[in-house]
Amino acid sequence: MIRTANPLAQEPRYELITQVLRENIAEGRLPPGLVLLEGPIAALMQTSRAPVQSALRRLQAEGLIHRFEGRGFLVGPPGAEVAPLRRDIRDFALEIPAAVDDALQVRGTWRHVYDQVEEEVATCQVFGEYRIVETELADYLGVSRTVVRDVLARLQERGLIQKNPSSHWIAGPLTARTLREKFELRAIVEPAALRLAAPHIRYAAVEAIRNRIGADPDLTWEALEDALMDECIAQAPNTTLVEMIRNNRLLLSAVNRALTGLGLPPDDIALDQYRTLFHLIARHPIDSAAEYLRDHLHIMARKNLARMKIVAVISETRKLAPYLTPQ
Repeated sequence: MIRTANPLAQEPRYELITQVLRENIAEGRLPPGLVLLEGPIAALMQTSRAPVQSALRRLQAEGLIHRFEGRGFLVGPPGAEVAPLRRDIRDFALEIPAAVDDALQVRGTWRHVYDQVEEEVATCQVFGEYRIVETELADYLGVSRTVVRDVLARLQERGLIQKNPSSHWIAGPLTARTLREKFELRAIVEPAALRLAAPHIRYAAVEAIRNRIGADPDLTWEALEDALMDECIAQAPNTTLVEMIRNNRLLLSAVNRALTGLGLPPDDIALDQYRTLFHLIARHPIDSAAEYLRDHLHIMARKNLARMKIVAVISETRKLAPYLTPQ
């Protein structure tokens, strides 16, 4: 792996992008009503769209931006009566700290393309087993084979791919057993992490998110999952545990995004459960919240297994990246 003296280069790119956008919104450089689009932000930040998508979901969960009838997000809280302002984000002279800018603009390394490949590799597993061809991935990304090998090594570390007996890189398939085991692991470790995090949680932020569930129709389960992770679980003072939880969630999050992209309706019952969960956390009965989270994850496991059955009758391979070869 490539190392750097800048410690921020080790941070997930979506966290750096979230930080930059959050601070520029707070300081008024990004005005209310400005339309935020993934593509221009990705170009400005020298990154792929995947971490920008995650950053925008986090800002939406914080109530700093909101969906509207057009494409993208509007700067400002939901319900704000502002007209969409469609201008190039580069016109607003964003303040990007030098260390963050340096970390974001690392070129020619695995970090520059990793988030995009991670999303594509995780998503493909919904539809079966795929081989990743190094040369085709290098051509697709426009990078060297060395960069590709660094990306694949990182994916292997996080358990998203493996090598078969022929030394080919393989992703998937996602089986019912894999899905069940990942949710079983979540139900064990996430309540424990929530208990550890209790003294460090920003409860005002949690309560603000809870109050928006139901009132903001565009607040998605993805944004709430991110908020639960960032505002609660990730506050646990055990970095190894938090990293394990993040890695275990990767594939599950990609599965849900892929199924939602196929047109499956939103889960309104899950939104109600998130409201109850955030209510319990905000009111500080952390043991009750941890038990409720465990029960919630068992319910979500059953629902996700049911949703996965739909994939068996859907052919969606045409939308997968070209370096992924069905096996």
